[in-house]
Amino acid sequence: MMSARLPSPTRGILVIGWVVLFLAAGGTAAAIWSDSGGGAGIAGTGATVPVTLSPGTPTANLFPGGSSDVLLTVSNPNTSPVRLGSLVLDTGQGTGGFAVDPAHPACGVASLDYTAQGNAGAGWTVPAKSGSVEGSLTIRLVNALSMGLDAADACQGARITVYLAVGS
Repeated sequence: MMSARLPSPTRGILVIGWVVLFLAAGGTAAAIWSDSGGGAGIAGTGATVPVTLSPGTPTANLFPGGSSDVLLTVSNPNTSPVRLGSLVLDTGQGTGGFAVDPAHPACGVASLDYTAQGNAGAGWTVPAKSGSVEGSLTIRLVNALSMGLDAADACQGARITVYLAVGS
């Protein structure tokens, strides 16, 4: 069986072509791996402004031994979304975190109880401000407010306000 051989001058050109290709590839790789540079940059984050929570309102009238969802709105003035881990009673506002409408002055808040909420551990993310419009999120806290069996008769029909704060 005969094997085909390239004529000697063609074989020489082919070898030279491979050598040139190999050197070019090696030079390019060396240039890429040995490249250097320099410069300076500045980065930072703006200060995060606290979100604003509206007073919470029960979604149903309370009665002794009953509970209600609490509805509130959170406003975000920041240009980035803000995550809330939990919502807790703000005992620094109202009377221990609660207020009763003026038409029911004899309704004490001692029989009211708020259960801290965390959205089953997921918290909430309040959207970022867009242009001049603050981000906003309406939150419904299921069965967060309850009234004890010892509630005064004066609490019948009272409008309750629940003051909340962001927890951890």
